[in-house]
Amino acid sequence: MELGKADSQPGRTMKLKLHWQIFIAMALGALWATLFPAQAMMAAPLGDIFMRLLKMVIVPLILTSITAGVAGIGDSRSLGRLGAKTFLYYVVTSILAITIGLTLANVIQPGVGLEVAQERAIDPSDLEQPGSVADILLRIIPLNPVRAAADGDILGIIFFAIMFGFAITRVPDRYSEPLLTFFQAAFEAMMKLTMVIIRLAPIGVFGLISRAVVSMGGELFQAVGLYMVTIATGLTLHFVVVLPLLLLITTGRNPLDHYRAMMSVMAMAFSASSSSATLPLTLEAVEHKAGVSNKVSSFVLPMGATINMDGTALYECAGVLFIAQALGIDLSFSQQLIVVFTALLASIGAAGVPSAGLVMIFIVLEAVNITSPEAYALVGVMLAVDRPLDMYRTVVNVISDSTGAVVIAHSEGEELAYPRIRK
Repeated sequence: MELGKADSQPGRTMKLKLHWQIFIAMALGALWATLFPAQAMMAAPLGDIFMRLLKMVIVPLILTSITAGVAGIGDSRSLGRLGAKTFLYYVVTSILAITIGLTLANVIQPGVGLEVAQERAIDPSDLEQPGSVADILLRIIPLNPVRAAADGDILGIIFFAIMFGFAITRVPDRYSEPLLTFFQAAFEAMMKLTMVIIRLAPIGVFGLISRAVVSMGGELFQAVGLYMVTIATGLTLHFVVVLPLLLLITTGRNPLDHYRAMMSVMAMAFSASSSSATLPLTLEAVEHKAGVSNKVSSFVLPMGATINMDGTALYECAGVLFIAQALGIDLSFSQQLIVVFTALLASIGAAGVPSAGLVMIFIVLEAVNITSPEAYALVGVMLAVDRPLDMYRTVVNVISDSTGAVVIAHSEGEELAYPRIRK
């Protein structure tokens, strides 16, 4: 049965598709929070329960999908080719996103003339420390894979799963075949469990949106309106122009077909503000609606949900320039190149959870030696208005992941569900 549809029975109408159910739940949650703000937080546990259910399946889903996907690829040449294509796509799209953010921040100059509110200063030591760029690269290799799974260290899990899946391809058939069968069966079971949880999405989204509307407030939106416009414009350009053009040029498919197929994924990403939490639904949509094989999707998407953060990279780059402008600091061309490089690495290290990019922005600030209390005060201002921007950039992140899966599947000679555009 297709997700979001009812069994065809006489006298019964077809249920709304999942993305419409989610959109309606978002509207009802926003309306409930607006009309009854005092009671709106009563719905928040619905969102918490739904998010916990999703997070419950993320680690085993990533472990089984990547291990089965890598082991199913077979030879090391195919694995190396797929990995190189995936990495190239992530780097190219992230650099394009960073370039957009850098250009808009220089043209619009959202920080010029903004007064710093000291009372909103944030002490980075109070936040979970992301570590240096070197730390991000080192923690890809887990000291203990079991502990990495328990701690939710997604980068470590991905690295171990790739290495273990590759090892399966190198052992004799009498060992590799039962191992491959086990991980494929485990992945299918995890997908079934995931689909059960995803059917609860409208209920969870209602709780998530109710709390988001109540907690956002509006006192600072006008003061930093130009900053928000800059980020939103950059995300829109990447979402509406760059990614569709990339899909059209590389595959010859109509980007509208892909975006329509990903409607439920976008709605879920916007509500949850988490690429990782949206991953189960992204896997389902890319395989069943876009026609991408499990071999490609199980390799590309879990990695993308962790290290391919186009929206986050754009935000970090533009955010640092916003802070520098507000403080009257004129960053040179070479310093802006440092911002670009560091924002790329920081976006890779950012976890796929709400507002993770805001924590990682301290890495970029330190790279250009902007570490004053005034700078941290501006981070506090950014945090106060970050929720709607975080929701939007998560949509951009997951659409970039799904687009990458389609592009790479096409390059591997797979037949996609979307027809070619006739010349």
